[in-house]
Formats: sequence, structure tokens, C-alpha cells
Amino acid sequence: MPRTTRRAFLCQATAAARAWEGRQKIVSVRAAPLPLIPTSRFGTREFKSDHDPARWRWFGPFSQLAGAILVQIRTDQGITGYGMGGGGTAAIHIIENHLKDLLTGANALNVEMLWEQMYAASSFYGRRGLAVMAISGIDLALWDILGQHAGQPVWRLLGGAVKERIPAYYTGGDFERAGKLGFKAFKMGLFEAGGGTDKESRERLLAALRKARGIIGADARLMIDCLCRWNVEYTLEFAQRAADVNLYFIEEPLSPDDLAGYQRLCREVKGVRIASGEHEFTRYGFQELLHHQAAHILQPDLTWGGGLSEGRKIATLAASDGVPVMPHRGGSLFAIHLVASHPNCPMAESFGTGEPGNEMMERLTPPFENGFYLPPEKPGIGVDLPAAVLKKYTPALAG
Repeated sequence: MPRTTRRAFLCQATAAARAWEGRQKIVSVRAAPLPLIPTSRFGTREFKSDHDPARWRWFGPFSQLAGAILVQIRTDQGITGYGMGGGGTAAIHIIENHLKDLLTGANALNVEMLWEQMYAASSFYGRRGLAVMAISGIDLALWDILGQHAGQPVWRLLGGAVKERIPAYYTGGDFERAGKLGFKAFKMGLFEAGGGTDKESRERLLAALRKARGIIGADARLMIDCLCRWNVEYTLEFAQRAADVNLYFIEEPLSPDDLAGYQRLCREVKGVRIASGEHEFTRYGFQELLHHQAAHILQPDLTWGGGLSEGRKIATLAASDGVPVMPHRGGSLFAIHLVASHPNCPMAESFGTGEPGNEMMERLTPPFENGFYLPPEKPGIGVDLPAAVLKKYTPALAG
């Protein structure tokens, strides 16, 4: 991508100004489940007893990528926008039985006004969780329409790219393969080494991290995702015992609701950062994290935490407090526009890259080259979903 010249800057500014001009009347709002990973990846519903630990780990069909949905919005001018949301069929129900009423007939270019209307209208039962997951998919589809209407990729409408290539970190279990792909930062999940909080589980996890450090080398960044399963004392002890591994951050060690616990961790932990926010919602939730100094790194997920409209507000709020933002699944097409355009987003988490995936996930991933994502050049979000792909993965949206 060439260096931004004065002429290019003026062209970007003109495109951004024109993006909101005119009218794109919404004539259709549909959503469908988006099967990117099986529900079983995050637990099982087969329990041995009432006290089976698996009961605390059965996240069900509405969480994470198992609950991903694809929102499709069409306008009277022939533009179709796509956005990924969360919440599975429960969020789809909210879209079809409530939010669609606010959208049909409205001007799709009034993106942020529509966000505020949806948020206000669902606030008596929403504010977090399923309602915001549904709004997220809609918001991203509207930004897709806005970019296509302007004939520009969304990152240009956000002010242009602040980096030509976006450093990526790999999340998964095959660090050797990821290293060959050019990744220089790696994150392990607890499912790679067990998730208990007993001494034996801790030692297995430490052994797995030391093995990983041996694979990736001393100069690479190494992180761990704790899946909200620890407590403060265990996290502090683990951080001390893992000092030789030189972790860059520990992600979500506590319940998202343990604000006081995160505050204490950020105050007392040594030699490692605490990352959180993957399961927080909207700028209001992140304002609380920042106010209480409860995270060293924020990780909003744009596909269920409020969409791009909220993501850019969160990144700006965090920048004023000197807290970097590394969006969860930042290497998807739905988040890469924020990472590319905002100076407070230093890295993008991998989205399917280096993992066994499917054609749909590949189509929702920006160009990747030797450890870096590249800003997509296609107008809008950059999603390209031919009828055959829709029919295979989301048949309800193929017609």
C-alpha cells in the first residue's frame, strides 16, 4: 500500500464525506446461523453427576463462534451488506421480532443513529449479552453498505490506514505451523493443557508453556487465554511461577463480572499484563474497566460487543488512558478495519489463519502475508459471498 500523499488524503476525506450523502433505503433484514466451529469445541452436555465440573464449562450454542450469525441487509439501490454477530438463534429471534422493525424503510447510511436507536429500544431487556450481539451483526452490515456506497474500504472512511501491514498473533495449538506462516506472537488456550486450578493442572500448564517457548524461541511473544476459570490468588501465584516463560499477557483469568478482582490483579501482578474485555459490551462497559484500571490491554469483540460503531469509540477512550486495544478475533474482516485505522490497536488476533477451517471462515479473513494482515481493498467490509457459498453455509440467506 503506497504512502499516503496529500492528494490521497484529500481523496479519502472526500470519500468519507460522500459516504453519508444520499439514501440507501433498507428493504430486507435477514440473519442466519453461521457454523464456523462446532458447539462441542467449548464443552459437552453429557454430565456424569450434578457436581460434574463440565457443567461449569458447557457454554452452549449461543456463545463464541459456535453461536456466530450472519446478518444480511439489502437496500433499494441494490447494495447488500454483511455483518457477523453472535448469540446464535436467540439473537436471530431478537433481530426478526424486534430490531428489524427499526431498520426496514430506514436509511442504511445513518449507521450510528440506527445503533443508538437499537440500543435504546432494546435497553429494557438488553444493554449487554444477546441484544448487543444482535446489534453488532447489524452494525457491521450497515458499515459494509456505507463503504460500498462510497466505493471505498471501510478503513478509509475511518481516516485511512495508520500501518501498511498489521502485526498478527496466532491463537491455537499448532505453534510450529504458525511459526512457518511467519507469526511472531502466539497465544495458548487452557484447552491445550487442561483447565483445572489444582497443583497438578498448574504444573501441566507450566510444562506446556515451557515447551511452547522452546518451539517459538526466546524473542517471540507468548500469551495464555484462561477462559475465565481462575481466581485472583491462583492467577498471582501462577504469574510468579511462570516468570521464566516471560508471558506477554494473561487473558481473562477471572469472571468478566469480577471487576474488583481484575483491579487487584492489575495492581499487584508483576512482569506480565492482564488482558480482558472479550466478554464486555459497548463503550459503557469498557468505561468501567478503564475507570477502575481493571485491564492492561482491552480486547473487545466487534462481532458481539457492539460492532464497529462501538469499537472505534472504545479504542479512542482507551487511548486517552494509555491502554492498548487488541480486538478479539481482530484478524477477521469485521475487525481489521478498526485495527488498520486506529493507532491504539497494535496487533490483530488470528481468525482461522493457521487453523483447520472452512471456506466461509477463509472468506471472512483479510489478506495474510508472513505474519501480517493487510488492509482489504474491496469496498465496504470486504466480504465476498457468492450464492454457492451462501447456499452451503447459510442456505436461509441464499435466496
